Amino acid sequence: MHPHLTQRQNKSLLDEPLIHKKLHFNYEKNKELDHTALIDKATEAFDYEACKESYWNPEQLSLMHGTPLWDEASQTQRIILNQLYWIAYYSQIVSAEIATIYFNHIAATGLYSLEDFRIICDTLDLETRQERSHIHAFKTISEDVEWRLFGKRLFTYPMRGPLEQTMVFADRNRFSDFWRKLRLKAYSLISPQNAFLASQYLLIRGLRTLNGKLIQHKLAKDYMVLQDKSIAPIPTQINYFHFMDESYHFNTSKIVGLEIIKCLEKPTAYETWVVNKAIEGCQQDHFNFSVVVNGIFWYEPALYRTMYQLLTSNVFNMDKHEALNMLKRCFTQENEAMHKSFELHNIAIASYKALLSPLAYLNKTNKEMTIMSKNNIGLHLKQNQRQFKRFIANEKIHH
Repeated sequence: MHPHLTQRQNKSLLDEPLIHKKLHFNYEKNKELDHTALIDKATEAFDYEACKESYWNPEQLSLMHGTPLWDEASQTQRIILNQLYWIAYYSQIVSAEIATIYFNHIAATGLYSLEDFRIICDTLDLETRQERSHIHAFKTISEDVEWRLFGKRLFTYPMRGPLEQTMVFADRNRFSDFWRKLRLKAYSLISPQNAFLASQYLLIRGLRTLNGKLIQHKLAKDYMVLQDKSIAPIPTQINYFHFMDESYHFNTSKIVGLEIIKCLEKPTAYETWVVNKAIEGCQQDHFNFSVVVNGIFWYEPALYRTMYQLLTSNVFNMDKHEALNMLKRCFTQENEAMHKSFELHNIAIASYKALLSPLAYLNKTNKEMTIMSKNNIGLHLKQNQRQFKRFIANEKIHH
């Protein structure tokens, strides 16, 4: 920003040298360690036959780990459940990263409307390119495995647009989908002209990925401790490559979402209202917890049909009665997995509170995460039990 000529802004990113230095360091390190080429190469080399007998993640990060289904599964079935965790988990990540690509552009446009913010735009451009590589890897491998195992989709889905419901298995209906799209379209129109709101997308992105960071570190650990890394199954390698890229993305979210506001004008009442509503929406999306994929806050009744298809597939060979009985035991009765998932939900709440604590303009609902905190094991069970009866009635499946 030229100091002697007329400008539209009173503050500059260059007035905060420490923040600028952090952004520059984060960008340069991400460029230097960029894992895009390694992910693309690994994806191209993926061969399910070569790794179908292996665990791809630590054992506790297996689909339905800690449920009666896991306890009674054979070793072969446990390996598949472990691989299905990879597929289900990254199918959720694909959905989030599709939206991220779009909103990275929106945020960059809003911030580039001010002088001296190019470093953030360049960073978001790099991250967007990395997201495309991640999505390609997750979709290619997951779709290939689902086709080989089931001949159809269970957790994957055809390519979608950025305004679709981000949570793959959510408590949704036509009205909530319509209302969500309307709000996102409104934000997409307003934020390219509003640097504060553009910066706060990165706050929401950071909040939504904070829990993912905890899980992705665990997913990457097996590869990190391997002496001979060449023997790791390709999906295990991708766990690590993705974790490394995302670590820098999270740093960007923190710096832009929490610190860049020092370089911007104080937010208006309207702007703080928009940000608070967005965080409340994030809390609503993360209200539930699930035994299917520990670490993803899916709405379990939305998974009943998918899990029924898995249990009656060639992998488990259950008949209708056995499958329904297993669903009932896993989802409507207290079990170890439910407590583990609830425990992680509480860790996420504490982490979100810590992340948001420096922001004075947030309301009490968001500072204390009161929406997410309302959920508990008893409420979760009642909801699952009620919806299980409805599932049987709607699907015309008689127990």
